[in-house]
Amino acid sequence: MGLISLLFKNPVAFFIIAIPLLYSIIAHEVAHGWVAYLFGDDTAKRSGRLSPNPLVHLDPFGTLALFLVGFGWAKPVPVDYSRLKNFRLGLISVSLAGCLTNILIATVALFLLQLKAINSNYFFATTLAVVAKINIILGALNLIPIPPLDGSKVLMGFLPHEAQRKLAAIEPYGFLILVVLLFTGFLNPVINFVQNTILAFIGLMLGL
Repeated sequence: MGLISLLFKNPVAFFIIAIPLLYSIIAHEVAHGWVAYLFGDDTAKRSGRLSPNPLVHLDPFGTLALFLVGFGWAKPVPVDYSRLKNFRLGLISVSLAGCLTNILIATVALFLLQLKAINSNYFFATTLAVVAKINIILGALNLIPIPPLDGSKVLMGFLPHEAQRKLAAIEPYGFLILVVLLFTGFLNPVINFVQNTILAFIGLMLGL
């Protein structure tokens, strides 16, 4: 996205755009924690990770990546999956919560863009377009079933225990695998497909 360059060109615009983007990755993590709490695990709450205070959530590298490449992350919210009521449903629900939150934020941003009073204002329209795009990227990439991304835990919710164990064993190497696949462009068709699916879903909801 190259948003860092905006910091030097227009610092005020940068910070106005930065706030909703930072809270997008924060909301993603808080959603995991809240749904885990609803399913019986209060680990995130006891750790103070359901707070709207950005300082308890932001990861320096994830924040920098958000503004450099358009994809970032916050510190993962701690979840004790063994404490979830109805393990499979809880695992799937907790894992989907972050992605669905990003899709909801993108939906609200795109809805607001349909309003003439907002769409006619270049700055507001640009800000909402960036927020929508980033959140769709966050939702799409996190749905990919490669550990430690959320999609891998969604998949685990449908797998037998032995397959769950084998998928979980990949997690220590998952970030490296993900970087390689992203760098080589191997994941681009998958990400584009998921993004287009999300856009179609949002369009259906908004009647676009």
